[in-house]
Amino acid sequence: MTGEDVAGLFADETRVRVFAAVALGATSAAEVVERTGLPAREALLALRRLEEREAVAAHTDGLVVSYDSFRRLAREAAGRRPAQDHGTGDERVETLLRTFVQDGRLVKLPARWNRKKLVLRHIAERTFEPGREYAESEVDERLRAWCEGGRPDHVTLRRYLVDLRHLHRSDGVYRRPVEDTARIG
Repeated sequence: MTGEDVAGLFADETRVRVFAAVALGATSAAEVVERTGLPAREALLALRRLEEREAVAAHTDGLVVSYDSFRRLAREAAGRRPAQDHGTGDERVETLLRTFVQDGRLVKLPARWNRKKLVLRHIAERTFEPGREYAESEVDERLRAWCEGGRPDHVTLRRYLVDLRHLHRSDGVYRRPVEDTARIG
């Protein structure tokens, strides 16, 4: 069974209902028919299809969800996804960034202060050119892009970047200092 097979398998409402019945404890074909309220022929066809595709299995205790098949699919899907490279050249930092920065978005800020500082420095380096001046609205816009779909908000990021001196603020104008160009790590 592949990820595409799973999507196709569960595109049919009858199979979803039969699968749900098994997941919720139906251990026989008769129980599946009873719990789903489907005509016996439809329920049994759907059950057979689920067994053929290894989503459901018949064991000595009766019908069960084939969680091993789903675990295998998840492992295969995770293995196909290439590890993101954030360009730091330091595997320890890369591992940290892969945890908190995914697809160009900040998923969440680390709780540990040292890790938080590394992630914030990465964001500053990827977002702002050293020495260039930015209006607050542009800083907010650039930081919002990091926050889409994650927990942190752009105001929190801006405050941290200023507090850590990755951005200097003066009269509503922000600038990343030139001396802040050393690589993280």
